[in-house]
Amino acid sequence: MTETSTRRRNYLAGARVGLGLGVATFVLGVTFGAYSQTLGWGIAAPIVASIVVFSGSAQFAMATALAGGGNLAVAVGAAALINARFLPMGAAVASDLRGGRLRRAWEGQAVVDGSWVAAHLGEGRFDREKLIGCTLVQLPAWVLGTVLGVLAAPPPDVVSRFGLDVMFPGFFLVLLIDELRRSRQAVPTAALAACLAGILVLFVPVGLALIGASAAALVGLGVRR
Repeated sequence: MTETSTRRRNYLAGARVGLGLGVATFVLGVTFGAYSQTLGWGIAAPIVASIVVFSGSAQFAMATALAGGGNLAVAVGAAALINARFLPMGAAVASDLRGGRLRRAWEGQAVVDGSWVAAHLGEGRFDREKLIGCTLVQLPAWVLGTVLGVLAAPPPDVVSRFGLDVMFPGFFLVLLIDELRRSRQAVPTAALAACLAGILVLFVPVGLALIGASAAALVGLGVRR
């Protein structure tokens, strides 16, 4: 099999994973779009945010902070804190990207949670084509979902009424199970992260608890060395 055909196959593999993530991403986008209308964001602001930020957790954190009476600085700070996880994630995948600095920076925009996990090959290596292919499906799903939510503005309880709110965490659970099956070293790290998240969520917001739980990855890296 030639290098070109191998890359094409990996792009398609990423797109297939992206389809599953894209369904959940679309639903989440609809939710964000509808929620933004309850805050009086108008039409353009939430759509532009979804195109530029492309991060559900950060955008919901920003919206929640503003809804709670926080000013713009607090909202942006909350979003930036949550998105700080992309710094180590980007550093991990950097060696598998191609080209010079500008091209690698551009390809690095494909680093989102689901794509990053799906592209992980183990031993600190990532499948570049699978990463990009997966994200190329999720981005339009997120933006289109936001557009639909903004224009249709469905009642906030529609998502929970039909159980659509469990789609996104459910798909990430599938990715986690797949990672645990491929790497025995990931099992104690995942267990520690779950314990940390369970404890932290008693004292801090969920987003901060998840960030704190990522410290388990550092522990796992230290043990591995």
